[in-house]
Amino acid sequence: MKNDQLMTYLLYLKLSYFREYHQSLAKEAVEKNWSQLDFLSRLAEGETLRRKDHATKRRIQAARFPVIKTLEQFNWTWPKKINRPQVQNLFRLSFPKEKANVIFMGGVGLGKTHLATALAYEACLAGYTALHATAIDIVNTLAAAQSTNRL
Repeated sequence: MKNDQLMTYLLYLKLSYFREYHQSLAKEAVEKNWSQLDFLSRLAEGETLRRKDHATKRRIQAARFPVIKTLEQFNWTWPKKINRPQVQNLFRLSFPKEKANVIFMGGVGLGKTHLATALAYEACLAGYTALHATAIDIVNTLAAAQSTNRL
């Protein structure tokens, strides 16, 4: 098979990693005496990892986070009354499987937005979708839907 024909097939099948790395991995396979199965497995692994990475990036972008926050960045010294084990347990992400909701309640400046953003970001990394929206965003969306009879 000619390389042009192979590239056409790989393009049609949307195997971008295969297209980009098949020649260099083929050389490495010869040098290291890989079996055909090992060579194909390396290509498939690379393609899989690339697709997972792209999917994660798409979920994070679609979530519309104003800023990426993580649990590691959270200042646990303030507020003093926060239930740290309970918050950390949320990051095990059992609540989506249970179809449960999470609500952070408290006064201004306690870190509710930070924790909610960090939790949603962690969920995106784990394969879930999320959306960052302020209360006014939600109200405006509902008002627009109502005005066009889509509510």
